[in-house]
Amino acid sequence: MTTTSLTVHQTARPEGPPSPDDFAFVRGPVPEPAPGTALVENLYLSVDPYHREVMDTGPLHEPLEGRALGRVIASLDPALREGDLVFHRQGWRTHALVTLGVDGTRTIRSYEGVPLSAHLGILGGTGLTAYVALTRTLELRPGQDLFVSAAAGGVGTAAGRIARLLGAGRIVGSAGSAAKVDFLTAAVGYDAAFDYHDGPVGEQLAKAAPDGIDAYVDNVGGGHLEGAISALRDHGRVAWVGAVAQYNDPASPPAAPRNLYAVVGKSLRLEGVLVRNHRDAQGELEEFLVPHLRSGRVVSDETVVDGIERTVDGFLGMLRGGNTGKMLIRLGE
Repeated sequence: MTTTSLTVHQTARPEGPPSPDDFAFVRGPVPEPAPGTALVENLYLSVDPYHREVMDTGPLHEPLEGRALGRVIASLDPALREGDLVFHRQGWRTHALVTLGVDGTRTIRSYEGVPLSAHLGILGGTGLTAYVALTRTLELRPGQDLFVSAAAGGVGTAAGRIARLLGAGRIVGSAGSAAKVDFLTAAVGYDAAFDYHDGPVGEQLAKAAPDGIDAYVDNVGGGHLEGAISALRDHGRVAWVGAVAQYNDPASPPAAPRNLYAVVGKSLRLEGVLVRNHRDAQGELEEFLVPHLRSGRVVSDETVVDGIERTVDGFLGMLRGGNTGKMLIRLGE
């Protein structure tokens, strides 16, 4: 067993896009479990768009809070045994002290034929966000047409795959490159996709979904929301998950959609989605998806970076759009 741990600390507030200079790698001894805690050696770390928001307000000289998956290597918590697989939120580090049931810490069920990494992807908070957005917020019904922005990211790929399983009609996505557009239609199951750099979102969406849409999963905000409002049919719904268009400049967010009053004219519904409000749906998500993961009908779309020393590289690459599916940092197997 190694005697040294490594943590990734945020050391400065970024102005605009973050850089490697905003972080430091800190070595120290592996912590000893106290009564009621267990020592976890992390296997996978999650880097997510929301971490950019956390950097503006969270504590400095500490690891960023975040989802992680690890194995118990020593325990003084009677509810956790050595070898147990554990999900926790202790952030970017090689080792963590956890207590079952505290701060979302829970054991993970290992499903035969399902990669462990899926528990931070389509079976984790990423997939749960997509699932509750579609089933709870949008109440998507078979045959209804859907638009998803940032569709090649973690939530976007999960939303496309889950919507197909739910029997959606036409599924349209936006992405940031021609390669991602091809990936969405060839691999994920989107019926159509477009590169938002190629012209106004509203115009491209009108071409991709000429008969309009019933529902929209918004991961971007700004011009994407405006375009979706123009394409939504009467009584359409918006599940607003994120706003990556403004994460690097929170003091100057984009102007509100110019057609915002159409929410009234079309009787639209716009609702924010916070996955922490839907943790009770975790079992339902696994029951729904695991058979499809085992059969190969669904995969957990991932981009994996190896080594905790590359955590910052993975995070910054994700913010620049360098991933398809969920961005993960792999520390071990």
